[in-house]
Amino acid sequence: MTSHTRDGAVPWPPEYARKYREKGYWEDRALGAYVLEAADRFPEQTAVVDGDVRLSYKELVDRADSAAERLLELGLAKDDRILVQLPNCWQFTVLTLACFRSGIVPVLTLPAHRKFELAYLAEHSEAKAIAVRDVIKDFDHQELANHLADITPSLTTVLVSGTARVGNVDLDALLAPGLDPFGARTRLDASAPAGDDAACFLLSGGTTGLPKLITRTHNDYAYNVKATSAVTNVTSGTVYLGTLPVSHNFPLACPGVLGVLFAGGRVVMLPSPEPGKVFAAIEREGVTLSTAVPAVAQRWIEYQQENATEQLKTLEVLQVGGSRLPDEIARKVKPVLGATLQQVFGMAEGLINMTRLDDPEDVICTTQGRPVSEDDEVRIVDEAGRDLPDRVPGAILTRGPYTPRGYYRTAEHNARAFTPDGWYSSGDIVERRPDGNLIVQGRDKDMINRGGEKISAEEVESLVYRLDAVTLAAAISMPDPLLGEKLCLYVTLKPGASLTLAEVQESFRQTGVAAFKIPEKLVVVDEILTTKVGKINKKLLRENVAQLLQASGSTT
Repeated sequence: MTSHTRDGAVPWPPEYARKYREKGYWEDRALGAYVLEAADRFPEQTAVVDGDVRLSYKELVDRADSAAERLLELGLAKDDRILVQLPNCWQFTVLTLACFRSGIVPVLTLPAHRKFELAYLAEHSEAKAIAVRDVIKDFDHQELANHLADITPSLTTVLVSGTARVGNVDLDALLAPGLDPFGARTRLDASAPAGDDAACFLLSGGTTGLPKLITRTHNDYAYNVKATSAVTNVTSGTVYLGTLPVSHNFPLACPGVLGVLFAGGRVVMLPSPEPGKVFAAIEREGVTLSTAVPAVAQRWIEYQQENATEQLKTLEVLQVGGSRLPDEIARKVKPVLGATLQQVFGMAEGLINMTRLDDPEDVICTTQGRPVSEDDEVRIVDEAGRDLPDRVPGAILTRGPYTPRGYYRTAEHNARAFTPDGWYSSGDIVERRPDGNLIVQGRDKDMINRGGEKISAEEVESLVYRLDAVTLAAAISMPDPLLGEKLCLYVTLKPGASLTLAEVQESFRQTGVAAFKIPEKLVVVDEILTTKVGKINKKLLRENVAQLLQASGSTT
C-alpha cells in the first residue's frame, strides 16, 4: 500500500531523498527564501512589471510578507488550501509568494475554468479560500466564487481583486505594503514551511476528465526552478515576459517567473499573447526571455514577417513548449524573430527536457531536448514495458528529484500512471537519439494505427506546415471498418487561401513519405478548438469527424 504524507502527497523513498539532499538538489528551504535572498541583494531593482505598476524587490517582499500575515489573521493556517484563479498580474505574483511564505498552499487554477472544474477542485483540495479577479472579459468571477462558497463546506473566504462585494475580502488591500515589514519577515522566517511540505498544487493536463492535483514540495519545486534556470542562463539581468497563463508550470517555474525572481531579474506580466501587445512590451521593457506554445510562436513569426518591426532587438531566447513545435516553424524562429529557440518538453508532473542554447541547429530545430538534471531517469518502453533501443519510438517513463511519486489522493489514477517503483508514465510517445535528445512523436492517443502501421500525428502536422496556405493543422484518426483507423487532417487557412485534399496528397508524395502517412480526408474549418491550456482538442475533432462520416454514410 502506498504511504502518504500528512498533506496527501506520496513521498520519495528514503534512499532517494537522501541522495537528492547529498547532491545538493534539495536544500530544505522554502521557496520564498530564495526570493527574499534576491531582494537582499537587489532591493531597489524592479522585480515585477504589470502595466503601470512597477514593484521593486523591496516592495515585492514587503507586500508578500504583510499579505502572508493578513491571510493568517483571516483564519487560514499552514497547509490550508486556497484556489488561485487570477490572470497574469502583479496580484498573482504577490499572493503566490505570500502563500509560499505562510505555508498556505495555492491551488493554481486557470482563468478559463468554470463551475464544473472549480467545484471539483475546491472539494478535492478542501480549499478554505478562493482568490479571483472581479470580472474578466465580461465573465463575473466574483459571482461564481460566491456560488462556490455556498456549495462547498470548506470554502469560507472569497478574496477579490477589483471591486469586492460585501462579505468578500479586498485582495488588493490585503496585498498592500505593511507597517512592520522587518517584524513580519522575522515572524514568518521563524515558522517557515519545511522543505518537504507542499508548496503548491499544479493541475494535470490532458483533454479528458477533470484535472488531477500534483503536489509540488518546496524542495522539489525549488530544484525544478534552479535546474531549468541553469540551462536557460537566467541571471539578474534577465527580463522575462510572461504571456502564457502563469498558473502553468512552464511559465511559472521552467524557469519562468520564479526562476527570474530567484535570480534578481525582472518579470513583465502580460495577460495576452497578442503579437502587437507582446512586441510593444518587449521593446518597452527590453525583454530578453519569453515563452510560447507553438500556435503562439507561429503567430509571432507571421506578425514579424508581415510588419518587419524593430521591436525585438533585445529578445535573446524564446522558449517553446506545451506541444511539439513543427520543424518547419522551428527553423523560422532565429531568422525571423532574431532569438535563439529553446525547445521545452516536460510535464507539470516533473521531468523537463530542454535544448541547450549552444546546441547545433539540427538539435534545436528537430528535437525537444534532453533532461535538465543528471539524475532525471528516463526509459523508453514498448507496450509490454520492455526497454527500447535508441531511434525506436515508445512510451516515456521517468522519475527523478523533481518528479513526484503520485497525484494527490487519487489512488486509482496513481495505479495507472505510476509503476510500483515510482516510474511516471506521461502518455507521451518519444524517440531517443544516440546523443540523448528526445523527439516527441505525440501522445499515445496521437498515434494513428492504420491497419497496423503506426503514424505519428506530430510528424504529419510538421509536413502539413510546409504548405503556404496552412495556418493551423491537426492530424487525427478517423474510424475505418477495414483498417481500423485512417488519417484525417483538420486545417485552418490564411485569408483568401484554398486547399484541396489532392493538393495535400501531392505535396506528401513530392516529399517522399511512406504512402500510409498520406492524409485520406481533409476538413477545412474556420477555427480549430483548443483545450483550456491552449492545446488542440483532438478528442473533439475525433468526435466531429466520426459524426461527419456517419452523416455522409462514407468512410472518407
